[in-house]
Amino acid sequence: MSEVKMPWLKSLGDVPSHLEYFQGSMFDAVKAVAEKYPDNIAYMFMGKPTTYKMLVHQVELCARSLRTIGIREGDAVTIAMPNCPQAIQMFYALNEVGAVANMVHPLSSEKELEFYLNVSNSVSLLTLDQFYHKLEAIRQNTKVVNIIIARIRDALSQPIKAGYMLTEGRKIRKIPDDAPVIRWNDFIRLGKSCFWNYRVAREADDTAAILYSGGTTGTTKGILLTNLNFNALSAQIVAANPMFRPGDRMLAAMPLFHGFGLGVCIHSMLANGGCCVLVPRFTAKSYAHLITRHKCNFIAGVPTLYEALLRLPSMGKANLSSLKGVFSGGDSLSIETKKKFDKFLYDHHSVVQIREGYGTTETVTACCLTPSHMFKEGSIGLPFPDTYIKIVRPGTEEELPYGEEGEIVISGPTVMKGYLNNVEETEQTLRVHSDGLTWVYTGDLGIMDDEGFVYFRGRSKRMIVSSGYNIYPAQLENVIDSHEYVHMSCVIGVPDSYKMQKVKAFIMLKEGIPATPETKQVIMSYLRKRIAKYAMPYDIEFRDELPKTLVGKVAYRQLEEEELSRVKAGESAGQ
Repeated sequence: MSEVKMPWLKSLGDVPSHLEYFQGSMFDAVKAVAEKYPDNIAYMFMGKPTTYKMLVHQVELCARSLRTIGIREGDAVTIAMPNCPQAIQMFYALNEVGAVANMVHPLSSEKELEFYLNVSNSVSLLTLDQFYHKLEAIRQNTKVVNIIIARIRDALSQPIKAGYMLTEGRKIRKIPDDAPVIRWNDFIRLGKSCFWNYRVAREADDTAAILYSGGTTGTTKGILLTNLNFNALSAQIVAANPMFRPGDRMLAAMPLFHGFGLGVCIHSMLANGGCCVLVPRFTAKSYAHLITRHKCNFIAGVPTLYEALLRLPSMGKANLSSLKGVFSGGDSLSIETKKKFDKFLYDHHSVVQIREGYGTTETVTACCLTPSHMFKEGSIGLPFPDTYIKIVRPGTEEELPYGEEGEIVISGPTVMKGYLNNVEETEQTLRVHSDGLTWVYTGDLGIMDDEGFVYFRGRSKRMIVSSGYNIYPAQLENVIDSHEYVHMSCVIGVPDSYKMQKVKAFIMLKEGIPATPETKQVIMSYLRKRIAKYAMPYDIEFRDELPKTLVGKVAYRQLEEEELSRVKAGESAGQ
């Protein structure tokens, strides 16, 4: 039977619909690449390079240390770290000893961290010195035996270390000398007395990592991901980007605790001989500097990142001709933002355009990508090899015709193993259809055209119902963002005794545009011509900044909670 091809750009070669996937562990995949390219740079951290040969050596030392402190096959160890070398080494070392990496955001609140540690049954924890006191406060409420403390300065070259200690390093609260912790350098030295029995053979379907959903359904859930999930993604990313070459540089600013950062920016590079330029703390200014300094070939981020770059004066004369791929994911990219950023790329000597992708943490956050030169307005692209997408009537197996809106369901090798300690949610989300395949019910709404291109229409959970009409905020935001005064917007539903919900828009104006009643009237007049009467915002509120989630998305839930509090306060005052 002839091989089916995906309809990608012919000049780059068709992307096959089927691939062969590495069947070992994630670290086995990295070691195999290290044997081929030992002197390639695996990652750069604040100007300091680490080769693949050195990375493997560091990971194996760390793995020996883990065995020495008692970490065994199947144990969960929490990594609460930014994108830095110690986090990379620990992640792969846990994979080497057969343990599970529980990936959490270090800026999470004490209660959130306590939840992550307990739901995963973590026995040890790696974090930075600056987060120690927060974790020590909850330690007694968990099963954590060892807290391993790393410091950013330990991963720096000498000249940069001196500067760091005079600036950022001075702000970090000192850990007592007798604190019950293992400091990173002492931890690594422990492994020097362990010579054998630290490697554990792991299979493709073994759980390797736990990531957490962003709480889009209102409940944070641990997502069990396997070695195959990550290794399949790494193969799919390269197949969908045939311009990739070993040695290419990816600016890894998306965080390790997020599938986008861990799967796309880190493992997909390290399993294919690429170089990760690690960004420990994201700011638009530092991001812009690193793109040009390291002549990065690939960048990936959420839409708010690209909005921020558009506003940076320092990008005025930047030369972006080294870029081979610019990817947007994690949230819906408005048509207007894409147009503006594509022009920005062209004006800065880039020959590529921004490519929108789509995925969920349940599929290691990427399963669909816009081809290089086959853009369709509003589309999130085509499924990756071996990945199948259907549009079904929400909650059912009934597949809908092309062009009809329904729930996006996904099947393929990146589909999660299930939710941690949550059989009921797993059964609702993972369903075996009559075709024998297991499908993830995403809760996202979309359509598919007759060429297989998928279009995201919004989350079924993020839907405003007003007077019986279904209103999708992402669609309204696209219209609002197209106005010349608007930089960014967020639309929410506000409780209303008559309509159930009414629509409110929060808007960040472009620089120099005054937040006046006259400006509001101009925008409202514009919207009346483009939005159905039932979907029109009853009010617009101007904000200097819109709140963001930990991964940089607009935090619409925070705005919803603020409005709900106002409504309740108003009701109380009226009684």
